[in-house]
Amino acid sequence: MTNQYSSRKIQTIVIGGGQAGLAVGYHLAKRGISFQILDASRRIGDAWRNRWDSLRLFNPARYAGLPGLPFPARGDVFPTKDEVADYLESYAQHFHLPVQTGVKVDRLSKEGDGYVVSAGSQQFESNNVVVAMANYQVPRLPTFAPELDPGIVQMHSHEYRNPSQLRDGGVLIVGVGNSGADIGIEVARTHPTWMSGKETGHVPFRIESALWRFFLVRLLRFFGHHVLTVNTPLGRKLGPQLISRAAPLVRVKPQDLIDAGIERVSRVVGVQNGRPLLEGGRSLEVRNIIWCTGYHPGFSWIDLPIFGENGEPLHERGVVNRAPGMYFVGLHFLYSMTSATLLGIGRDAERVAKAIESRSLATRSQTPSVSARLKLPAAKLRSELMGADTSNGDAQIATVS
Repeated sequence: MTNQYSSRKIQTIVIGGGQAGLAVGYHLAKRGISFQILDASRRIGDAWRNRWDSLRLFNPARYAGLPGLPFPARGDVFPTKDEVADYLESYAQHFHLPVQTGVKVDRLSKEGDGYVVSAGSQQFESNNVVVAMANYQVPRLPTFAPELDPGIVQMHSHEYRNPSQLRDGGVLIVGVGNSGADIGIEVARTHPTWMSGKETGHVPFRIESALWRFFLVRLLRFFGHHVLTVNTPLGRKLGPQLISRAAPLVRVKPQDLIDAGIERVSRVVGVQNGRPLLEGGRSLEVRNIIWCTGYHPGFSWIDLPIFGENGEPLHERGVVNRAPGMYFVGLHFLYSMTSATLLGIGRDAERVAKAIESRSLATRSQTPSVSARLKLPAAKLRSELMGADTSNGDAQIATVS
């Protein structure tokens, strides 16, 4: 029977070629560890390019760089999503990172002491696998969404690009995080707009102000990077809350929503006569709904017993103890509040790269060297040599396994 797969053996596979995967690649390359990055997108950075047109980062460029290459913009500028995408692409080129695009991984499974990564007709065998992507990838929609009038345009925030996608008439934004606030203010310029969802709070300074640039960003950077971590009581207390709820508003204040003419309404609880039904019994006559409701975990393709009851990977700072050689980078609160951001990913990536290096060195040290074996008694050495399997002509000498 003909094998339908094209199989390759690679010491370390990194799944995901966004900021997390590139940061891991940088630190693996520094350690001389051979690896391959696989990414489903057509181009590096497409995960950013394919977001809404007016999106900007919520932090200045000085905190948007990956290890070894600062972001190419003035430090107090808030980069656009296309600038971030182009930066990631140039980062991979600058460090000659081996990224294979257009490869969507279908399955990750265990085989012997290693792992098998399946992607269509391609198959990769590896000693180490790093899943370098966010834990929330599948758009979250309410179960009652299909019951809404089919004449209402519905889209998740990941599908939204600009107001031209919307019909004339009212727009309901569901979700009051940074995405919902940014999109809401944009569509309110051309459409009557309502916004539904729980208050997330906000950072009480104008992000464009000199005070913010000089003081608040540095304070939040220190707090998020060093205080809100899995190693501190405060971090362990607030971490689960930070994961489960939207982040506080940064560039936008609640007053900005009012000034834009957006009407705040109670949360959506169901459908009445094809219309969204609000808590309290009011139904809204709208022509468009944008669900800014976040994402579900998207790791169903990982066929390994490494997840908790809620589908979250079980790990210790990215190292999966249940499955030696398995790692995560890019998860929300993997170590700190900044772990899923350009600001914090480099630190987590370095730690995982060190763990891979240590594991590889430990594995190699368990195999007796030639000089050590020459010290064996002659009879025992002869017995080992006669019993050794020397038929594997495909064996290769690797830098680090």
